[in-house]
Amino acid sequence: MIEFAHTFLLVFGQLAVGGILALSVPEFHEIERGFFKSSACVYLGCGVAILLGKAYLVLFARPETLWSLHGLEVGVWFVFCLFCGIYTYTLWGDPFVLRARAYVFSLFSGIVALSISASSYRQASLLSVETVLYPLSFLTSAAMLGAVATGMSLGHWYLIQLGLSLDPFKRVFKFYAGTLIAYLSVLIFAVGLFLAFGSESTRSGLTQLWADHRALLALRLVLGPLASLSLAYMIWRTLQIPQTMAATGLFYIAILSAIVGEFLGRFILFRTGLPL
Repeated sequence: MIEFAHTFLLVFGQLAVGGILALSVPEFHEIERGFFKSSACVYLGCGVAILLGKAYLVLFARPETLWSLHGLEVGVWFVFCLFCGIYTYTLWGDPFVLRARAYVFSLFSGIVALSISASSYRQASLLSVETVLYPLSFLTSAAMLGAVATGMSLGHWYLIQLGLSLDPFKRVFKFYAGTLIAYLSVLIFAVGLFLAFGSESTRSGLTQLWADHRALLALRLVLGPLASLSLAYMIWRTLQIPQTMAATGLFYIAILSAIVGEFLGRFILFRTGLPL
């Protein structure tokens, strides 16, 4: 059950890292700073959630894993939360240089932390396709989660800041659509490479997935990325009107679809060790 908890905590880390990445899409001076403050606080909270969860599991539930890869995860997630906290703090003032550096370091440390977390599930050798595809799958799904969460948050801001140009909203939507396509492409590409060049354990996981968890895989695809594609099309059509309130409502549904899909994906990871 400890590994089950480790697996599901990853969704918080994905949302934290992807959210910080997505905050770079709308230009800082286009929107009132309150948007960046509220969004950064949410993503920092997600980072703290995975940090505290991992720390508890390592230090109290299984202290013998302190010097394992799970122990290293606690350290790198702490670094991410530290820089993310500094970045969030600078949003209440004007330390431009510190803010820029804190943002870059928080994003870089988040990518490293998520890559290490992904690599802890890899059973293949270092010189294998899994070494690249495990982190890549997690990072693209993190970007997709962050994009849809930022889109929902930004949509609410149009109800507060009247007369705001639609350009930031359209850019965030395009970023969301791009990350969704990239994520689906990586999933398809990963399955093909796992079948062709994957290790024995990876191919065994694929066999187990198809034999024992086909219904789970179907739910993961239908409720996650496939539903998100349909919602993305609806959001795009709504923004052509334009109707920001309706687009925000669709982003609400899209983030629910994305999160449900990722939780199902993490259950597949727990059952088979595959980053799908």
